[in-house]
Amino acid sequence: MKRLMGGVLAVLVVALIITGCSKEPTPQDRFSDYIALWNQQRFDKMYDYLSNDAKQKITKDEFTSRYQKIYQDLQIKDLKISFKKPKEDKQADKEKAQYSFTAKMSSIAGPIQFTQTAKLLKEDRNENEKTNWYVDWNTEYIFPKLKEGDTIGLNTIAPKRGEILDRNGNGLAVNGQAYEVGVIAGEVNEPVMAQLAPLLKMTPEQINKALSASWVKPGLFVPLKSVSMDDTERVAQLVALEPVKTRKVEARIYPFGQAAAQLIGYVGPITADELDKRKDKGYTSRDVIGKRGLEQVLDERLKGTSGVKIVIKKKAGGNDTGSGSEEVLAEKPVADGKNVKLTIDGGMQKAIFDEMGGEAGAAAAMNPVSGETLALVSSPSFDPNQAALGFSADEWKALQEDAKKPLTTRFKQDYAPGSVMKAITASVGLESGAISPGDTVPILGKKWQKDASWGGYFVTRVHEGSPINLEKAFVFSDNIYFAQAALKTGKDAFANGLKKFGFEEELTYPYPLETSRIGALESDISLADTGYGQGQIQMSIVHLLASYTPFMNNGNMIKPILLDEEQRSQVWREAVVSSEHAGMVAADLRKVVADTGGTGHAADMADYPLAGKTGTAEIKQKQGETGTENGWFIAYNTNSPSLMVAMMVEGVQGRGGSQVPVKKVKNIFMKMK
Repeated sequence: MKRLMGGVLAVLVVALIITGCSKEPTPQDRFSDYIALWNQQRFDKMYDYLSNDAKQKITKDEFTSRYQKIYQDLQIKDLKISFKKPKEDKQADKEKAQYSFTAKMSSIAGPIQFTQTAKLLKEDRNENEKTNWYVDWNTEYIFPKLKEGDTIGLNTIAPKRGEILDRNGNGLAVNGQAYEVGVIAGEVNEPVMAQLAPLLKMTPEQINKALSASWVKPGLFVPLKSVSMDDTERVAQLVALEPVKTRKVEARIYPFGQAAAQLIGYVGPITADELDKRKDKGYTSRDVIGKRGLEQVLDERLKGTSGVKIVIKKKAGGNDTGSGSEEVLAEKPVADGKNVKLTIDGGMQKAIFDEMGGEAGAAAAMNPVSGETLALVSSPSFDPNQAALGFSADEWKALQEDAKKPLTTRFKQDYAPGSVMKAITASVGLESGAISPGDTVPILGKKWQKDASWGGYFVTRVHEGSPINLEKAFVFSDNIYFAQAALKTGKDAFANGLKKFGFEEELTYPYPLETSRIGALESDISLADTGYGQGQIQMSIVHLLASYTPFMNNGNMIKPILLDEEQRSQVWREAVVSSEHAGMVAADLRKVVADTGGTGHAADMADYPLAGKTGTAEIKQKQGETGTENGWFIAYNTNSPSLMVAMMVEGVQGRGGSQVPVKKVKNIFMKMK
């Protein structure tokens, strides 16, 4: 009996295997597999599922490349082709089958969704292949109403770029017009070329290359270069040449020119590398983008979003919708860029830039109570209007090789602060209890060292006197006093105090600034040097302004802001110094300017009391060498602290040191009174 049962089971197993092997694929299974490949955009594998008739109309390479390109050009993402298998497939025994599927996707012009019916055919391919089901493909599976011979087109509408405005609504970067200068093809002879090339700041080779483009035909206008509408003399000389024509085109205009070039920046055509980095953010090869400054930093906000329409262009002579008509597949309306209003005062920006007179350096102004940045200046500068229209190779080379580095944005960099650091050192020393305003320090001579372990290294000072208290140390900017104050405070307490003032912390500011650094405090010498703003300590001019705000705000450090939409009077650091100590330092800063012996006395004005601090930072490799000097001055009006100005001028050695910026800052306050 057991043997009989075993034999029956064996027969059943064999029968099941034979049945399983001989089972034909169902059309719904084949279509499910096809849908899976489609969702993966595996067009090369999808082709293998096409019916013989479909393959007669298109090759595998054509099928694969065409639909890959369509999906790529239209930026198709989140593709989801859905097919719900019927519970009971009554078509499996027939020669034909059809199923409904739904397609959903996002595109450059927004969402696309449609339902379509697919047909499958049962076909015998050859003796080596079993009968199977194949998709009777047609172009309408990709998009409805896309028939053979139709093409897909993209229509775009460029958005208007948002403008950048100052606090009073004056344009810092606006949309305007320029002249596009060109020639009539076939009419440029050698005498004309000899005059045209230098006027356009182009080489004859560059002009000839434009004239030999594949689309150029005799009699056509060939654009060569855009020229500012303010460049009236050059435009007049150009149009005097017979084949030269001009037309007005849209252009980005920078009304404050060089005065705000580093802050605002300029725009230019997007490069291939820039496009590759932004390809997922809606940028196209036709876009103009910010190249420097706030034009670059705020580009996504300013640029807006292009209006895009995806259309099916019907084959001429079609019977369904008429010759040359279009079917809209998806459409996204244009969204213009947003205007950005800054806290910058354009008039003050220009006044400070003009006052710097081409000196290499940086300057900034802020309202120390509200934190509003009123000016950010880097000098020397360049013409952003010409930059946007395009520098010639010679112009670009001259800027790059200029010893004063006009392309450097100095207000974003950090520098050794020199003696403007002393107000911070005093605050940290007072808070730690290391120094007291009433204590006097006996200091003899103009140089000092802690002990013989310093070898030949000394801290030096300009004004000789003893004993010295905190007030005198400020008035005469005594390096030795502040070096000793840092040593008394101690490495750890001093570093922690500086961190309370925002050192080593990235400042959240719309314009990216270099982070102010304490540097190494590995020895008593480096700690002492840092106390009077030398050593390795570095800070940006914006951070310097912020670090002086506690002296006008009862010890609270105010956060600098640049965008008009930002909240005023934000406390960045609460009680970095006590109200009492802040008042002491503020009183001493007033004496730096008011006292006849004070280093900032040249800025004193009887009817406009300024408080401030001078500084001279030496840039050299080691003591004893002759290096360069950066002169600093920071000042504010004690009666009405609504304006604080800081300035750094490079290369002031032999020219009066910090007195160079002292006189310039005084002039700025006189203009702003």
